[in-house]
Amino acid sequence: MLSCGLTHTAIVPLDLVKCRMQVDPSKYKGILSGFGVAVRDDGLRGLARGWAPTFFGYSLQGFFKFGLYEVFKIRYAQLLGPEKAYAWRTGLYLAASASAEFFADLALAPMEAVKVRVQTQPGFAGTLRAAAPRMYGEEGLWAFYKGVAPLWMRQIPYTMMKFACFERTVEALYKYVMPKPQCEYTKRQQLGVTFVAGYIAGVFCAVVSHPADSVVSVLNKEKGSTALDVLQRLGFAGVWKGLFARIIMIGTLTALQWFIYDSVKVYFRLPRPTVGEAPESPRKQK
Repeated sequence: MLSCGLTHTAIVPLDLVKCRMQVDPSKYKGILSGFGVAVRDDGLRGLARGWAPTFFGYSLQGFFKFGLYEVFKIRYAQLLGPEKAYAWRTGLYLAASASAEFFADLALAPMEAVKVRVQTQPGFAGTLRAAAPRMYGEEGLWAFYKGVAPLWMRQIPYTMMKFACFERTVEALYKYVMPKPQCEYTKRQQLGVTFVAGYIAGVFCAVVSHPADSVVSVLNKEKGSTALDVLQRLGFAGVWKGLFARIIMIGTLTALQWFIYDSVKVYFRLPRPTVGEAPESPRKQK
């Protein structure tokens, strides 16, 4: 909850500009100019629009995303057995993260819908307390879950890349970049590796998930639209609007999330398994 809730809330201003670039590219043409337009229209306080649904929505998402990933990873590894779990570890990371994100998005969808409506629809509502009842009154529960399918399209590939790329990047850093075994580094040095690997994973996450993110932003702004309608209207070029802002946002976000998550493990002395450690039997066979 800390990893996702705090980090997403911290970058609400950047997220707000990114969303407005996606839904109104003629007015919000770039990151820096977009900030200027947002401040001119709403003042500095306006940059924090949508912080409440962001905090609550992504805290719930993080609870299920990270928590269930650990559960699914252990369960799938037990089903495969130690040798296959190690040999097929990338597939294991992908399957566990996709399974976890499916449930995480069900928790995120209502607050994501409110956030986008608050940030991108002028005059609709400025707060969670005002927006949620109005959305329910106008569209019912559908208002909060009409974006869940494109959210899955955005978040499941994003999370699969986030976890699998992170796990394998950490493994590669200790194998090819760091001169000593992992166990010989201090906790602070290991957390530094975590941050770097998280940022690298975040860049790939942003690219993979950006088209679906554009669809989610436009869909949640409008009443009566479907994901297919939005996709056809945006076209190939339109779904890539705001990519640079998203790379900066998601790269930083992912790095901080992994850093916070790993720091909590260190603080509470929770198990942190050795990276890329093969089981005994494959070693003996070699």
